[in-house]
Amino acid sequence: MWKLLTYLKEYKKESVLGPLFKLLEASFELMVPLVVAAMIDTGIENKDTKYVMLMGGLLLLLAIVGLTASLTAQYFAAKAAVGFSTKLKHALFAHIESLSYAELDRLGTTSLITRMTSDVNQVQSGVNLVLRLFLRSPFVVFGAMIMAFTIDVKAAMIFVVTIPLLSIVVFGVMLISIPLYKKVQAGLDRVLGITRENLTGVRVIRAFGKEEEETEKFEEANLTLNRVQMFVGRFSALMNPLTYVIVNGALIVLIWTGAMQVEAGILTQGAVVALVNYMSQILVELVKLANLIITVTKAIACGNRIQDVFEVKSSLKDAKTTRVECRKEQDFIVFDKVGLVYPEASEESLTNISFSVNRGDVIGVIGGTGSGKSSLVNLIPRFYDLTSGKIRIEGEEIQNYPLAQLRDKFGIVPQKAVLFHGTIRSNMQWGKKDATDEEIWEALETAQAAEFVRKKEGGLDALVEQGGKNFSGGQRQRLTIARALVKKPEILIMDDSASALDYATDAALRQEIREKLAGTTVFIVSQRAASILHASQILVLDDGELVGKGTHETLLGSCDVYREIYESQFGKEN
Repeated sequence: MWKLLTYLKEYKKESVLGPLFKLLEASFELMVPLVVAAMIDTGIENKDTKYVMLMGGLLLLLAIVGLTASLTAQYFAAKAAVGFSTKLKHALFAHIESLSYAELDRLGTTSLITRMTSDVNQVQSGVNLVLRLFLRSPFVVFGAMIMAFTIDVKAAMIFVVTIPLLSIVVFGVMLISIPLYKKVQAGLDRVLGITRENLTGVRVIRAFGKEEEETEKFEEANLTLNRVQMFVGRFSALMNPLTYVIVNGALIVLIWTGAMQVEAGILTQGAVVALVNYMSQILVELVKLANLIITVTKAIACGNRIQDVFEVKSSLKDAKTTRVECRKEQDFIVFDKVGLVYPEASEESLTNISFSVNRGDVIGVIGGTGSGKSSLVNLIPRFYDLTSGKIRIEGEEIQNYPLAQLRDKFGIVPQKAVLFHGTIRSNMQWGKKDATDEEIWEALETAQAAEFVRKKEGGLDALVEQGGKNFSGGQRQRLTIARALVKKPEILIMDDSASALDYATDAALRQEIREKLAGTTVFIVSQRAASILHASQILVLDDGELVGKGTHETLLGSCDVYREIYESQFGKEN
């Protein structure tokens, strides 16, 4: 948590001035009981109206100056806290973006969203309150005790006993609450995870009539979160009544002692009122401090969760060189005994994969579900890092490429078609910021998307809603293919990206790619044998192993796995 405070560095002035103005306000507040005591002992005792009015004016002046100091402190504290959270969000988002698929899979999308939003907001509230109250409350507590000593030493000893008791209660509750609030945020992660899963899969849930089961599942997670929150809330709520009991007990003793001393002529009535006012100030400040500590406890728990994300280092190490000069070799891409083990997995997902690809080849990748097709193509742009063997592009190992240079070679069409809020044009320009309308339309034609884009109101300026939900599944896939083609990449990876297309559209798409991307090396991952029949080379995977490679005709005669896939889709007679 404390490492996060580095994002306050640019707000040093505000972080100093905020507490200072709060201390100034507190100083004026500590003078109030003395003014009231003087008003009672001198003005009221002597029936001196002028003196009473003078002291009343002084109290008003103290109130105005204190209010001004308080508002100034609020301004500086808020400016520092909001600026801090803004910089923290920027840094956290940038760090998350730097992580590889392996770390993102482990952390989980929902948990990262919670940390980016709820956790950061809790930390912001904590910083704000700390800047306003962390120095002020102790200053008033100990200042009131010191002022009490200036009035009467015997009465002030009550303060000496009361303050340590209050400190034990306050800090005891804080130490026990910190781990409990961490459990609360973890429970919130689970509730948000279920919510996100249900909202994204609502059609499937309704199709299977699982609304009641999913509602029960949500209610169970929500009740679990509620129980933890109630327990933490009840425990934290002990702080206020315990502090009230201690302070009010001290007030009883103080009034009784003060009355005895007034009767004995040792203290004046004004002095007793001042002592009671100081004890009341202590009560108010400790209530504030208690609430501050509850907020700070939450903030620390949330800050630790954010820091946990920062502690996760990407397994992808970028090359130190700024650019690699490639060698034009016959074998454009080479896999040499490549293996992959996912983090925390017990077995290899890919084992001893070796093959080579020439520039401009069309490579088909096929195999059963879970055979490692996506894993294989995700290794080439280093979305995951291989755990054994080597992958070379133009004779250079991919680890030696700067990530920016390496990934600039690729156009990626992922399994799940993802579009971003904006327009069709803004989505198409992701791969090439300065892409012209002519280049975009050319890519849309190749991807078989031009026809429905022309029919859209606005054409290239047609609105794309978040996730592309205003387009059908097939339209989203064609737009994501076009987005990759606009870039005119050296290597195009299509990871099962035509699954929502009919056979005629799929065939037309492949024909266009063959004709218009003659110099581009294309990897087509597909469950359909028809999509890769005319590939230069077909890679057949089975349980993470390369069990066949070659052309369609070669594999029909030499690879049982490929023949089974083909015959299951076309029949033995074909």
